[in-house]
Amino acid sequence: MATIDGRPAQYGISLKQLRELMEHRGREGVAMICEFGGIHELCKKLYTSPNEGLSGSKADEEHRRETFGSNIIPPKPPKTFLTLVWEALQDVTLIILEVAALVSLGLSFYKPADEDAPVLQEEEEHHGWIEGLAILISVIVVVIVTAFNDYSKERQFRGLQNRIEGEHKFSVIRGGEVCQISVGDILVGDIAQIKYGDLLPADGCLIQSNDLKVDESSLTGESDHVKKGPDVDPMVLSGTHVMEGSGKMIVTAVGVNSQAGIIFTLLGAAVDEQEAEIKKMKKGESDGRTPMKGSQTQAQASSQRQPVSEGTKSESDGNHVPQSSSTSAPAETGHKKEKSVLQAKLTKLAIQIGYAGSTIAVLTVIILIIQFCIKTFVIDEKPWKNTYANNLVKHLIIGVTVLVVAVPEGLPLAVTLSLAYSVKKMMKDNNLVRHLDACETMGNATAICSDKTGTLTTNRMTVVQSYICEKLCKVLPTLSDIPQHVGNLITMGISVNSAYTSNIMGGQNPGDLPIQVGNKTECSLLGFVQALGVKYQSIRDEIPEDKFTRVYTFNSVRKSMGTVIPRPNGGYRLYTKGASEIIMKKCAFIYGHEGTLEKFTRDMQERLIREVIEPMACDGLRTISVAYRDFVPGKAALNEVHIDGEPNWDDEENIMSNLTCLCVVGIEDPVRPEVPDAIRKCQRAGITVRMVTGDNINTARSIASKCGILRPNDDFLILEGKEFNRRIRDTNGDIQQHLIDKVWPKLRVLARSSPTDKYTLVKGIIDSAVSENREVVAVTGDGTNDGPALKKADVGFAMGIAGTDVAKEASDIILTDDNFSSIVKAVMWGRNVYDSIAKFLQFQLTVNVVAVIVAFIGACAVQDSPLKAVQMLWVNLIMDTLASLALATELPTPDLLLRKPYGRTKPLISRTMMKNILGQALYQLFIIFSLLFVGDLILDIESGRGQELNAGPTQHFTIIFNTFVMMTLFNEINARKIHGQRNVIEGLLTNPIFYTIWIFTMISQVLIIQYGKMAFSTKALSLDQWLWCVFFGIGTLVWGQLITSVPTRKLPKILSWGRGHPEEYTDAMNLGEERFDSIDSDKKPRAGQILWIRGLTRLQTQISVPLRVIRAFRSTLEDLNERRSMHSLHSLRSPRTGMPLGVGHPLYNFNLLSPNYNKHQHQQQQQPPPQQQHNQSSAPLPLDISYIDEDPQQQRTLHNGRTTSVNISGSASTTQSKRVPGLSPGFSEIAHTLQQQVRSNQNETHHSNGQNETRI
Repeated sequence: MATIDGRPAQYGISLKQLRELMEHRGREGVAMICEFGGIHELCKKLYTSPNEGLSGSKADEEHRRETFGSNIIPPKPPKTFLTLVWEALQDVTLIILEVAALVSLGLSFYKPADEDAPVLQEEEEHHGWIEGLAILISVIVVVIVTAFNDYSKERQFRGLQNRIEGEHKFSVIRGGEVCQISVGDILVGDIAQIKYGDLLPADGCLIQSNDLKVDESSLTGESDHVKKGPDVDPMVLSGTHVMEGSGKMIVTAVGVNSQAGIIFTLLGAAVDEQEAEIKKMKKGESDGRTPMKGSQTQAQASSQRQPVSEGTKSESDGNHVPQSSSTSAPAETGHKKEKSVLQAKLTKLAIQIGYAGSTIAVLTVIILIIQFCIKTFVIDEKPWKNTYANNLVKHLIIGVTVLVVAVPEGLPLAVTLSLAYSVKKMMKDNNLVRHLDACETMGNATAICSDKTGTLTTNRMTVVQSYICEKLCKVLPTLSDIPQHVGNLITMGISVNSAYTSNIMGGQNPGDLPIQVGNKTECSLLGFVQALGVKYQSIRDEIPEDKFTRVYTFNSVRKSMGTVIPRPNGGYRLYTKGASEIIMKKCAFIYGHEGTLEKFTRDMQERLIREVIEPMACDGLRTISVAYRDFVPGKAALNEVHIDGEPNWDDEENIMSNLTCLCVVGIEDPVRPEVPDAIRKCQRAGITVRMVTGDNINTARSIASKCGILRPNDDFLILEGKEFNRRIRDTNGDIQQHLIDKVWPKLRVLARSSPTDKYTLVKGIIDSAVSENREVVAVTGDGTNDGPALKKADVGFAMGIAGTDVAKEASDIILTDDNFSSIVKAVMWGRNVYDSIAKFLQFQLTVNVVAVIVAFIGACAVQDSPLKAVQMLWVNLIMDTLASLALATELPTPDLLLRKPYGRTKPLISRTMMKNILGQALYQLFIIFSLLFVGDLILDIESGRGQELNAGPTQHFTIIFNTFVMMTLFNEINARKIHGQRNVIEGLLTNPIFYTIWIFTMISQVLIIQYGKMAFSTKALSLDQWLWCVFFGIGTLVWGQLITSVPTRKLPKILSWGRGHPEEYTDAMNLGEERFDSIDSDKKPRAGQILWIRGLTRLQTQISVPLRVIRAFRSTLEDLNERRSMHSLHSLRSPRTGMPLGVGHPLYNFNLLSPNYNKHQHQQQQQPPPQQQHNQSSAPLPLDISYIDEDPQQQRTLHNGRTTSVNISGSASTTQSKRVPGLSPGFSEIAHTLQQQVRSNQNETHHSNGQNETRI
């Protein structure tokens, strides 16, 4: 019998059986697993161990891959280079040029019998074919360059996608060790640990779970969270999100055999059929038939994901945890994000240029033809000859060339190059860009809503203060300082009631700090246990996870975590930990002096909060309380509760009451050293930084001050989530924009906030019309619940280290180092992209204006364009492509952060830029027309005006062409500055791409002029003539200095282009895509309209990151994006499924506050101010607080209120409550409200003239 790695090669269960097993849900699933003999028998059949996992040997892994497949869904093959060439050839302007060139070529060989023809003409006609051929070659070059750009972009995108996929790791147990492996390496039989925030990469059956709830809407369309457990519903599926809890599963299906893989396979077929359908539909439209509505196959394929109607429920009905009905708030996150600021402005500009260009092109052709006809047939009275067709084709070619030059071909290329170059460079600055346009949008950001923990702080947490048995210690106590029974309870409570995925590992080198793995808050508590001299792992080994009776995992509502374990003598013990204010409210007992049990009265609670917790929070510490409760079958002690059977663990409110408080600890998370400087840069750059945290208001205020978010003399607001909600809701409890507008401009810190508050704030700022230029908001987030805010923001930043998969999916940029200063670099790169494109526009439009006017006036005045078709194509293609490359690769400078953001409505072409464009155009037109009309006299050469159609090139027109190119080349140097700087040479040598391209273009021009001859319609020039051309070129630099001297403020505002709100013109952008996006849309634009916008302003369709690039690989990219290691089905948006992201998706269902909320707030307002409260409660303090300062020998005791001052001034720094999803449900946003009775300088702090003025 064949063996693999010492075990039989034949598995006890086949691939087909496993696939069938995973199709069952709920009770059916439990029954199916029982048929196989239970979960442990299933593990045996797959030769794996629930505790040890796979052996990890290479032979075993390879055999499993061959038998059950690997966890990869093969991507759609990329488009070949030839396909991209074919797509580039579809461009309407190029097709017109190709046809005209072929006709011209054909006519040059057509020789009708013409007795009157002069003998000389034969020799001239000898070269007639050259121009047609040259145009064809130019078109081929354009097509190849476009296809090559698309091809390299696609490769770059695949690289980026692979990098994003490579970042995705998952926890599995192999050889008894927990290790992180790449998602693609997961095998059938692997034992995987799953936790809050995970995006499941494979199908599996649960071995053990704690309070596990999964969002399966990406597969079923149902928005309810489904309870999972070995006895309830053991099947967990790839592409679903873990919304709560943790567990352990055996992997049963990977890759194409998993539920997500099966759907992707169906979907791939559906997409192919849909594309065929679209092609049929296009033909149908052109034949005048009515197209079919929708694609049946696609509907079937996506039916597995269609939302289930409200009346229906799935089989596992009992498992569904209904979400709040108020889904209205974030519903719109499902829609496409508003177009990026730059895209919207460029589209408007492109359409305007398209109209202007096509009008002039048509006029040019009409005028040329009318002039020719009048001169030939009316004045000369010649009869029609077939050779005249050649003249008409030449006129058409000139017209089309004017159009080609009028539309800035290089613009989409500049946008793409600039973005691609920036994205590549941003990776080195720890910004992994997932959506290209986010890079540019970030440059316009006016507000950043940042988390605290890990972003502003180091996310390396340590316990620095503790309060145990009425002793407040500023240094860590030893176990001997704590009464033995209390010490045992604390160490066991922390060790057991933390996710077992949170661990402290030794540093790689002997002197290194220990490595914190998993939830950082839990790691700090485990570090505290170690500091007491106890090994937490030995406690965990005694009480493995499968002995737990019940786990109440951390979530943003509960803001605490509880674990129930059986007691050795019968009964149960509940350990809990969480935000100190919340745990305190649930405590009825506390261990007092020397470990004696005392009743914990309301008065004592207030004192403890005032004397211990608040001073810790003011030092920037996060405060966590640990408590416990015993349920005993026999006689119950004072703090125990008697039970007859097993308590009702679902009655959480009763279970989590009458607790006994063990300790309060203060956890420090220092501010990152580089953050204050980064925030100063943001403020100087006109960006407002706001902190949104789930932490205590005092902790948040302390950290915000250290970071520089709060500045002494500013007028700012610090609010708690409750107060924020009270201010922005009307009497019916509905959010009102005008109320948000009163709050957000001054708001700097929002503490104790829920994910809903974060979403509301972000949406309120984006929708607000208070500021003149409309706000552009960036948001950082790391938790599953941050998804809606990240999606809603203009730019969403997810944390690469601490972020959950769900947050990363919702984001635009991933911060690979979780550091706020990386956001500042993103701002700098974003502004650089915007400026690079503006530089290119300034250069490009000058060339376009001059070329179009010269061609048009030349056509009218001398019946011929001074710039021939091939010459214009050279200027257009080479100059544009190369200039876009040169100007798009300028590196950012710190000066970019010295100006204010542009905002949404600032014009794309500023008055300064328009001044430069018009000024340079005037100079160039003056020089060119002077050369055209009097150049032959000044330079003493033969005139090129009025030449016959087939006459050879003249030096006169060659000088005009050469001068034009020289002026353009030198103007490229001018274009490097767009804000009116005088020194245009500055930083020139720091950009090798720029000067290499400039020199290359100059050399090419020399070769074209001297050796281009008939092909380029040029005649070699002498040295004198060359010097004149270069002299006129250098003149643009001198002229540029004169233009800079003209004050911009004096110019009329009408000179700025691209002004207005993006909404006014974003609709136009969808014209090109609409036929593909909504097959069954009733409001389809007419085919002619699309053709016009697609063809004549080919820019239009290129701009949507540019769509030209996307057309080349849209499907490929989406496949990659959707695949994302074949999990996130919920990222399947776009034309492929009928269901936009967010429809029926639980991330977008929030609990909105009830109307009673306002009454509660009103009662809270009735309370006396804190000062009065303080006076009223000056009764003696009924507990001893001993202070162990830095010197443990010195003790001061506060007994019955005799000591007057409690000075707690540690060197504490910061911490935050952002759900650090780490490897467990963490505590991060611990606790959502300070007690009502607590004195509250929380609700609002106004700083005026440095004075603190507290109001409630």
